[in-house]
Amino acid sequence: MTRMRQLLVGMALAAVAASAEAAPGTAAEHRVPAGGDLPAAVAAAAPGDVVRLAPGRHAGPVTVDRPLTLVGEPGAVLEGTGAGSVVTLTAPGVRVEGLTIRGSGTDVPAMDSAVLVTRTAGRATIVGNRLDGNLFGVYLHGAAGSRVEDNVIRGRRDLRISEAGNGVSIWNAPGAAVVGNDIRYGRDGIFVNTSRDNTFEGNRFADLRFAIHYMYTHDSRIVGNRSTGNHVGWALMFSDNLEVRGNVSTGDREHGLLMNYVNGSRITGNVVRDSAGKCLFIYNAHRNRIEGNRFEGCPIGIHFTAGAERNRITGNAFVGNRTQVKYVGTRRVVWAYEGRGNYWSDNPAFDLDGDGIADREYRPNDIVDELLWRHPQAKLLINSPAVTVLRFAQARLPALYPGGVVDTAPLMTPPDIGRSEP
Repeated sequence: MTRMRQLLVGMALAAVAASAEAAPGTAAEHRVPAGGDLPAAVAAAAPGDVVRLAPGRHAGPVTVDRPLTLVGEPGAVLEGTGAGSVVTLTAPGVRVEGLTIRGSGTDVPAMDSAVLVTRTAGRATIVGNRLDGNLFGVYLHGAAGSRVEDNVIRGRRDLRISEAGNGVSIWNAPGAAVVGNDIRYGRDGIFVNTSRDNTFEGNRFADLRFAIHYMYTHDSRIVGNRSTGNHVGWALMFSDNLEVRGNVSTGDREHGLLMNYVNGSRITGNVVRDSAGKCLFIYNAHRNRIEGNRFEGCPIGIHFTAGAERNRITGNAFVGNRTQVKYVGTRRVVWAYEGRGNYWSDNPAFDLDGDGIADREYRPNDIVDELLWRHPQAKLLINSPAVTVLRFAQARLPALYPGGVVDTAPLMTPPDIGRSEP
């Protein structure tokens, strides 16, 4: 073969290879070495291509304005300048995977984030990344149908809570899902505002203000999450038709579960234990089903106030709380449904017919409790003869009982909820 013929054959083979790489429907891969020009690689990529970052440091910020995959090999670090967001997505269907991302700015109104997903960038997938020391980890700003999954997110520890961002923030992103993430430090683990049809499942939260913070978000699911040592585990506010199931709050400092203006929701199979404040706080929340939960080891098991009405509270276990129920009101509120109430660890009842239901109703509070809530200084008289006489009279004259919570069918044994949970 002559030299000229070899050259022509080589050129033909190269042309065939280039044609195959650029064929419609076939993704090309652009590998960026450490220190390479990442924005240029993104600009050179076609929709559907893969931009792969080699191990080492890569300089941000970068904006992804076309649907492609931005993926890091093990050891790839994308670092911002300390101003703005490190990665900004403006096109739909982008996937960001396997990167360590750090170095965002600290401007809260500007939503400075490790990954900022804008309204035009729906159906984004942020998966398997480590987001270290950014103001916000992931911000879904109107990015409907996006998914944030299996990321490790560590927020800023050098800022006050009012200055810090959230692990994942969501605004008006219907259908977004946050699944299997490990979130620590910063303000809230997940903060969602003005959205619907969202799923938060299997996430772990620690050292935050609120693990999950709901505002004006409807028809959504909070399932199988773990909150440890936060100020509040699940703070649900101004939201309707939520499913809150199988979550665990351990050692949260103020409330395990807070419901404020939450309506028509199902709170089932959750465990709250060892909160330093209240296991469950219900404020002006209506028509909810609170069934099959375990509230254990809190100063107050459940604080129920501000006219919350038509809630079904049954099949729960109230175990070892210093005060099982705090209810400030004059109405009689029955906590039983279809002949089944709740389990109370301090209820010294008998079950002579063996049907699993105590032979007499249970009242968690009495006149003395009411007096102490309204006038805390009266605690000085708790062991006085006057209080002893008051309780003696009340025990023999049931008409003296104030209005309040009464369980008409208390359970003799606790439902098997969360006994093996960590």
